[in-house]
Amino acid sequence: MSVELDDRAGSGVLDAEVSRVVTAVLAAEATVEVEVGVIIVNETDMQTLNREHRQQDSTTDVLSFPIDQDDDEPLVGVPRMLGDVAICLPVVLAQAKERKVSPAAELTDLLVHGVLHLLGYDHETDSGEMLARQDEIGDEIVTIAWQPA
Repeated sequence: MSVELDDRAGSGVLDAEVSRVVTAVLAAEATVEVEVGVIIVNETDMQTLNREHRQQDSTTDVLSFPIDQDDDEPLVGVPRMLGDVAICLPVVLAQAKERKVSPAAELTDLLVHGVLHLLGYDHETDSGEMLARQDEIGDEIVTIAWQPA
């Protein structure tokens, strides 16, 4: 299992902490032998991603970009490229303040949310299963160790 962090927004979050949370979500979903990318971006970059991929010209907190689907034919000995999760740092900070939680708790929640989307969950079309699973997994994961710069 491989998790790669690209901290374009300079959040200062540690690769090992992001990897720990992503790995915990994947383990909870019995998913192994995959690669996941996590990109932390600013508002301008997130708005561009949202506009280009969802035709919504606004910023958002998290976007997921699945690459390999579970039914794709796997190559023997090659990890499946699950996809990328993009998280907007300024939105993390604003939502944490609004929800009266730590930025670390908000970031952890968004990582869980984004990875579940990579795994095929969709809260916009299901009957609450994704958000229930997000809460279950989130209750089991230690919040990411991070203080914003």
